[in-house]
Amino acid sequence: MRVGIFGGTFDPVHVGHLRTAEEIREQYLMDRVYFVPAHIPPHKRNLEITDSVLRLIMLRKAMRGNSFLYVSDIEIKNQGVSYSINTIKMFKKKFEELYFIMGIDAFMEIDTWCSYRDIFNHTNFIIMERPVNAEKKADISFPSDMRGEIKKIDGNTFKHVSGNRIYMQKVTQLDISSTKIREAARNGRSIRYLVPQQV
Repeated sequence: MRVGIFGGTFDPVHVGHLRTAEEIREQYLMDRVYFVPAHIPPHKRNLEITDSVLRLIMLRKAMRGNSFLYVSDIEIKNQGVSYSINTIKMFKKKFEELYFIMGIDAFMEIDTWCSYRDIFNHTNFIIMERPVNAEKKADISFPSDMRGEIKKIDGNTFKHVSGNRIYMQKVTQLDISSTKIREAARNGRSIRYLVPQQV
């Protein structure tokens, strides 16, 4: 089974998240895409984040009606800080072919992640590129201690020594962020059509 893993805070989940997952699922012929909300994101420990159970409920409501999109509570059940390597290894026990979905800005900081080199041994990556009209286009780069382990196959694809691949993927970019949605809600402004109706 071909499975995508889409991790994040999802505070709250919005239509941009859902559209991205749908496009990637279709492009890579995935059987499922799992949204995996973090309990405590390692890089956001000092930020005020909505209770994880509430974020989980919102995600489950947002997935209704789409038989390809799922929600995993693995990181919330585990409590504590959520590390991607642990989540990916748990998924690997159930699914052979994994694709870890993330934005290019997050990927450029992957060398700050726990056991980041090992992540490449267990999953393929789908890296969402910045929009064409972004002020600065980010070119992919890899941690210096891994450059001998990754080779370019073509303009958008790289291969790790494990056989796993890193794909650069363009997706529809909607100017929506969870931060802006929370701010609008706090100020009493409408968030209709920014988040799924169920949320």
